[in-house]
Amino acid sequence: MIAPTDYRSEIADALAQYRGQVDFLSIRLETIYSTDIVLRSRRTEALGERLSIGGQVRACHRGGWGFTSFNSVETLAEQVQYAIGAAQAVGTEVTQLAPVPPVQHQCGNFITGIDPQTVPLAEKKALCEHYQEVLASVSDQISTTTVRYGDAAHRVILATSEGTWIDQSWVDMEMRFSATATGDGIVQVGRETTGSRRDYRDLTGLDESVRGAAARAVQALSLAKVPGGVYRVVIDPILTGLFVHEAFGHLSEADMLYENPDMLEVMTLGRRFGPRELQIFDGAAVAGHRGSYLYDDEGVPATVTQLITDGVLTGRLHSRETAGKLGEAPTGNARCLSYHYPPLVRMTNTWIAPGTATVADLLQAMGDGIYARNWLGGMTNGEMFTFTAGEAWRVRGGQLAEPLRDVTLTGNVFQTLAQIEGIGHDLVWDESGGCGKGGQNGLPVGCGGPSLLIRDVVVGGD
Repeated sequence: MIAPTDYRSEIADALAQYRGQVDFLSIRLETIYSTDIVLRSRRTEALGERLSIGGQVRACHRGGWGFTSFNSVETLAEQVQYAIGAAQAVGTEVTQLAPVPPVQHQCGNFITGIDPQTVPLAEKKALCEHYQEVLASVSDQISTTTVRYGDAAHRVILATSEGTWIDQSWVDMEMRFSATATGDGIVQVGRETTGSRRDYRDLTGLDESVRGAAARAVQALSLAKVPGGVYRVVIDPILTGLFVHEAFGHLSEADMLYENPDMLEVMTLGRRFGPRELQIFDGAAVAGHRGSYLYDDEGVPATVTQLITDGVLTGRLHSRETAGKLGEAPTGNARCLSYHYPPLVRMTNTWIAPGTATVADLLQAMGDGIYARNWLGGMTNGEMFTFTAGEAWRVRGGQLAEPLRDVTLTGNVFQTLAQIEGIGHDLVWDESGGCGKGGQNGLPVGCGGPSLLIRDVVVGGD
């Protein structure tokens, strides 16, 4: 297999020859060895392994960027010239990149157990077939089942005109399961997703959670819909992780803020958004999660950024350019999905820190309301969000009562943060995240948090 290091001299020569023509120049070479399997109702829709080799060049001149991606590494010099020409054609201002010390570092991947690249394709397919049978065996009301498996091993060399040279590797794995149940004209779906950057065995032995996805779909066929209204709600850690990522995390990405002065004014540092117990973080320097790494795709070391401290906005996520333009420190959050795309400001691992309450405490404090667990789907539009819970119950007198279906939670993220009344101690990490932004979909991230008690949540239903 061709490795990026095979072109070390070509990269060095190109940087030496062209670095004086622009303010900043970076070259990224990458190999990606990936596996994709999709089984739908016992039919194999995708099965294969793929090797991708390519690179990208980024150039910045007078604030203007030039970018190109390519698969023929032999054309590196021409690609550098193209990126430089594009940057020179659009640059009219001043380049503002927050300074970072140059780094020379070779980094191994985070695998602590079995590397999926050592597992035969037939064994991975057999695992998917096993889970397919688990889903289908739950009930004859299951009409459709889907199992998706994916892994990707990346090796990247990133070199810049400032002297950075990073050789970084990682492996990412993900499985997604869904079951559709039908009966009496009603259709319900149950889903489960998991992922890892550590051990192929994290994807094995999941029968109970996979079976649970199908069982939830079947059970929901006979459940009553929640009466629509405004409720006090307790959400579980999985929904908390989804909320903090989708509803708040994207608003912390400084490229969006810089391009939207009105939202930048809303997200003014020092503004209170929640109770004093609320602490929100993002950072790739927390090891062991799908958003963890040592350096971002600009060569900036990973950090942990506290976005909200004691309920007050104290940080945001940056690339070197957004940090330079806003006069703040870079946070190591410039990420790209692969060499096909330029880095954007992206979340890594985003979480709400745990509090002190038990779930029973939160339910008792709520009295009457809704308890919602897991996620089925959702969407955000700026500061507005709508999430559908995978499971839900009516709560009466602090105790779980009848289960419900089709529970959607809707609100404004800023109002919802201010309406948090209790924070649980049950921090859970969700490694199922695949984030989308700017056409770069499926970027691995981690999400986490504890159970939350929130007042005045709009809940959809009948």
